[in-house]
Amino acid sequence: MTSRPKPGPNLFAAAGLDKDAPRPLADKLRPSKLEEVVGQDHLLGPDGALTRMLATRSLGSLIFWGPPGTGKTTVARLLADATELHFEQISAVFSGVADLKKVFDAARLRRESGKGTLLFVDEVHRFNRAQQDSFLPVMEDGTIVLVGATTENPSFELNAALLSRARVLVFRSLDAAAIEKLLTRAEELEGRKLPLDDGARTALVNMADGDGRASLTLAEEIWRAARPGEVFDQARLQDIVQRRAPIYDKAQDGHYNLISALHKSVRGSDPDAALYYLARMLDAGEPPLYICRRVVRMAIEDIGLADPQALVIANAAKEAYDFLGSPEGELAIAQAVLYVATAPKSNAGYAAFGAAKQVAKSAGSLVPPKHILNAPTNLMKSEGYGRGYSYDHDTEDAFSGQNYFPDALPRQQFYNPPERGFEREVRKRLDYWAKLRKEKGGE
Repeated sequence: MTSRPKPGPNLFAAAGLDKDAPRPLADKLRPSKLEEVVGQDHLLGPDGALTRMLATRSLGSLIFWGPPGTGKTTVARLLADATELHFEQISAVFSGVADLKKVFDAARLRRESGKGTLLFVDEVHRFNRAQQDSFLPVMEDGTIVLVGATTENPSFELNAALLSRARVLVFRSLDAAAIEKLLTRAEELEGRKLPLDDGARTALVNMADGDGRASLTLAEEIWRAARPGEVFDQARLQDIVQRRAPIYDKAQDGHYNLISALHKSVRGSDPDAALYYLARMLDAGEPPLYICRRVVRMAIEDIGLADPQALVIANAAKEAYDFLGSPEGELAIAQAVLYVATAPKSNAGYAAFGAAKQVAKSAGSLVPPKHILNAPTNLMKSEGYGRGYSYDHDTEDAFSGQNYFPDALPRQQFYNPPERGFEREVRKRLDYWAKLRKEKGGE
């Protein structure tokens, strides 16, 4: 009597024909238990969010947010096993409304027979608003437990209605210790060490860029390339693997995270951190002229009149890059970044303009005082336009102390320069003029 093939995910596997088929190292090392997942102790450790959920044997809908290669798909599959839910996986890249309807109908039939469904949706942010809304009724009536995975910020990419029904859990990039643990497991599975010296092994960990799957793919490339007895140093390693590109999407979170880090490093007067983030952005392919525009903004917003030269140098860096291009012109940008990072900081002009705009909007269309209005006609002269105006250059200290605000608006103070950089001198002038104004009865 012949034995029947064991059930499998497909006929190929059920017949046992996949045993000798090549499998990527990342697939061979895929964890079979939640305890084997590395780098996400804040979720799966003794006091982790998912650990607490599993302790109660109840699982609500979740959104997994994090970079590639951090275990989002694996954890979703293992959660289904741990809660005895049927695991169904789809990708928003390849699925439409018709596919969702089939999945929901199958989940309803499964539910009638007493079996719940964990629906894992990869790249869930790729669904449009209508498609995201289609999840709401089946989440609310318990037809499915949704676990969506996204590499993008859910606050920007997912509907508020969907987010209100799911808990967002953040998956972190794997640190060096977690990547090292994966490489050690790979060596144990393969029964051989990676042919790398200490420096090259450290470089490999860094090349993975926090992506566990990438680290194992790189390890496979190294084993394929190595000849018997050969050990690679760092330089040879980079030649072999041709270096993996950084995780960076110029239209998504990586772009905004790095430009924010650059801007805040400049604002915090840390030239070394600023240069680091500048190098990261250039290395990832960020258009240098975009960086130039941001440096100009930093010079205006965070330095202002504390060092008026900052804007001049930021603009000069843009012109130099336009003239030289890459890579020579990048040094001009670096020098501008160093200048703005080390310049005295002041947002007094930025704050003053914001305050002035607010008062201008709220006070309405007030007419300026008549004494500072021109009177090109006799009628306007008879109405008092220009009457009593004092020409400042003809007064002592070239300062008349007159009021220039509308009569219906009390004198305002928007600009309050700090005692830093060039604005220290501006502060002295303003204080002197305030003293003269008071003596002349202008306030």
